[in-house]
Amino acid sequence: MTDTLVEDKLVKDRGAAGAAGAEGAGAGVLSRFTAALGGGRSSVTWLTLLGLAVVLPVSALIWGGGWHDGWTVDLVAPLDSVADWVIANRDSHPLFLYFLLHISNFATDSVDGVYSLLTSLGWAGVLPLAAVGAWYAAGAGRRGLRVVGVTVGSLGAIGLMGLWDPAMETLALMIVAVAASALLGVVLGLAAGLSDRVQSALRPVLDTMQVLPAFAYLLPFVLIFGTGTPSALLTTVIYAVPPMVRLTSLGLRGADPTVMEAVTSLGAGRLQRLRTARLPLARKEMLLGLNQTIMMALSMVVIASVVGAGGLGENVFTALSRKNFGMGLAAGVAIVLIAVWLDRVTAAAGIRSEAQPGQQVPAPGDGRKTALIAGGGAVAAIVAGQLLQREWPEAWTVDFAQPLNRFMDWVVGAFYTDVPVLGGTSEWAGNFTTWVLNPVREGMLAVPWWAMVLLAAAAALLVGTWRGAVTAGVSLGLVGVLGVWDKSMHTLSQVVVALAITLLLGFAIGILAARVAVVERLLRPVLDTMQTMPQFIYLIPVVQLFNAGRAAAIAAAAIYALPAVVRITAQGLKTASPATLEASRSLGARTWQQIVQVQWPLARPALLVAVNQGVVLVLAVVVIGGLVGGGGLGFDVVEGLKGSELGSGLIAGVAIVCLGLMLDKLTQPTTRAAASSASGASGT
Repeated sequence: MTDTLVEDKLVKDRGAAGAAGAEGAGAGVLSRFTAALGGGRSSVTWLTLLGLAVVLPVSALIWGGGWHDGWTVDLVAPLDSVADWVIANRDSHPLFLYFLLHISNFATDSVDGVYSLLTSLGWAGVLPLAAVGAWYAAGAGRRGLRVVGVTVGSLGAIGLMGLWDPAMETLALMIVAVAASALLGVVLGLAAGLSDRVQSALRPVLDTMQVLPAFAYLLPFVLIFGTGTPSALLTTVIYAVPPMVRLTSLGLRGADPTVMEAVTSLGAGRLQRLRTARLPLARKEMLLGLNQTIMMALSMVVIASVVGAGGLGENVFTALSRKNFGMGLAAGVAIVLIAVWLDRVTAAAGIRSEAQPGQQVPAPGDGRKTALIAGGGAVAAIVAGQLLQREWPEAWTVDFAQPLNRFMDWVVGAFYTDVPVLGGTSEWAGNFTTWVLNPVREGMLAVPWWAMVLLAAAAALLVGTWRGAVTAGVSLGLVGVLGVWDKSMHTLSQVVVALAITLLLGFAIGILAARVAVVERLLRPVLDTMQTMPQFIYLIPVVQLFNAGRAAAIAAAAIYALPAVVRITAQGLKTASPATLEASRSLGARTWQQIVQVQWPLARPALLVAVNQGVVLVLAVVVIGGLVGGGGLGFDVVEGLKGSELGSGLIAGVAIVCLGLMLDKLTQPTTRAAASSASGASGT
């Protein structure tokens, strides 16, 4: 989840906690901290959790660990049979010939058509055409010049790196995927925004889709369509839909009641109210949904390179297999530049829309005159693309990969081994695996399944409700029923260790950023880049430094999840009002006391969201870590994508969903729990 979605998620909690904190710190600060830490829960819950902490090691000694073999359902063989049938009948069965084959052909033709259009325009047509579009979307005039500069700079830098053609492949897939995701998202969002029943039905589906690691989306589409453009496109569309659905529904439901009453009093029918009032009022949220859909589609396009998506993602994946850091980072930077360009354009369009809330916004700038200027510029760009060289001139490229590779070789040579006193990264990885990863994994495997299920349910109850506790317990139990308990504990141990590292570093850096404005300003561009960089990029340097294995997967997961935790932590800590901090300072509270006894309790809802996002992001990369020897469920997914063990891969994908749901319930407070936290933080 991106920062904007996190902000939406924290609006109510931040408001409640901030208002509570402003009502006086003083002597009640420590009591507020204690109440907030407990989230308003009774001591019975804490005693239950403490009792389980005692029961777990005792049960491991008495009953032994693992899952009961007699309670396992073997679904691998039936799924393999289904997979074999699908593969054997893809070219002959009516379901494929008259339905799925048309979808596959339409997906391939759409992407190929857009790519052909982009290549026919050439760089001299695409670049100025993108600049004209950015200028028009941003409101024209001087307001759009900054966005034009970002557009030209981003696309020009991609050409300078010699990645113009693969970038156009990625952009073609992006255009089709975003268009399909936006259309589907608007339709579902309209249904959810206008119907409580549809909203209730879609909520658990969207929750599951957002928890499920992107890597696991690939398997069913690869089974049905094989590797290639159709699987990559449909996977990207499904993965990118949830933000558009949620924000469209949010915008429709947040329409100003007074405006709606005024429109109704004028005799407007239901469709007229939707067209003239609800949709214009929801324009800001819908543009935000489009922005988030673009970002998610771009991140999925890279992962889809595993199944033949091509473009920049294929460059990244090839760089991972060759351990070519320079090639991978250059492609990753190109992806970041595309993300920055599209983000600035959609954000500028959203700001322009927000300037005239609730109105039918005409063309930007001077209306017809601006449209004519933009149209003339577009025609000139197309003509230029036909007259000039279509491929990016090779003389205008700079090889960034070789200097980056030389730098990485120096780093590996300096820190991989024989470092005085420290020992080197290879030795660190070995010791970390021996003394941390192995004990955590063996400890989880030693605990009986029922004790693990009880612990998950109790922890979920601590931050949520009984429904969340039941969901967490059932999800973890289902992993055992599927017959992948040991592999799931293997993956879960990596998630727990990576999450602990992420939170330790994220909370520390977040506190520093919240307290020191200079640090926050310096970190902002770094965190922006890290959050946009593809997941695979982080695997390349850590494999070179730590060798392939669990240590490398955990290091990549921690680095990838760190920016979100830092940002949410800093944002949450800053919810404490200056008046609250000044009151605590006047009572003699020092800096550390202000952090622990004032800011930390008030930021509890945000910190739980930080933990939740850390879990989701860590799980996503730990699963991808199967590509570099991480083992566990990720390895089965990778083997399934290769086509050798589709049944095991599908089972592993379902198990990953279950782990994601369980971890989500452990770290995501419900509305009631969050409200209880806020009231606890306010004191009595």
